[in-house]
Amino acid sequence: MSVTDSLLAFSFAALLLTLTPGLDTALILRTATVEGGKKAFHAALGIDSGCFIWGALVAFGLGALLAASELAYDILKWCGAAYLFWLGLHLIFKPRETFDTHQTGGAPSGNWFLRGMLGNVLNPKIGVFYVSFLPQFIPEGHSPVIWTFLLVSIHVVLGTLWSLTLIMATSYASELFKIPSIVKWMDRVTGGVFMLFAAKLALSSR
Repeated sequence: MSVTDSLLAFSFAALLLTLTPGLDTALILRTATVEGGKKAFHAALGIDSGCFIWGALVAFGLGALLAASELAYDILKWCGAAYLFWLGLHLIFKPRETFDTHQTGGAPSGNWFLRGMLGNVLNPKIGVFYVSFLPQFIPEGHSPVIWTFLLVSIHVVLGTLWSLTLIMATSYASELFKIPSIVKWMDRVTGGVFMLFAAKLALSSR
């Protein structure tokens, strides 16, 4: 996969993941509704920081792992493919019908930046997902560390833009995510993309 292909493919995948509602979306909508746009933006910045913290942990560990051996690469590849395939199946066959914008997690409520950051840092699924998802977009012969940070940065930029969109359209977005057909459709589309990437990862070579 060329550099351009890697960037375009990851940007598309990251955009779809960003648009699929999850705990981060719930936190932004809830904060914007109750506390206002400024504090919601602070929460969004905290979420971004959490992504970079996970990115740093994955980048240095991933770089060492991929450089270690062919066996380590294959183990990571098959574990990542299996994880993405299972996640895709779950989203396709068991999509949500409702999305609760009141799910904001158990982080402290006084500091909204800290709340957003802890929401990501204390969620091990983010780290597992990064380890499983990012390696397939790193072009052969390029530094896993540099490319991990680059891909995480793309994800963060898209997430920030989506957060700003949600903040500016809080009422409309909240009502939109209450429509069962839309929530189910988004989950199933995302699940299909996960399964495609799982197959691509399983068939890839170092």
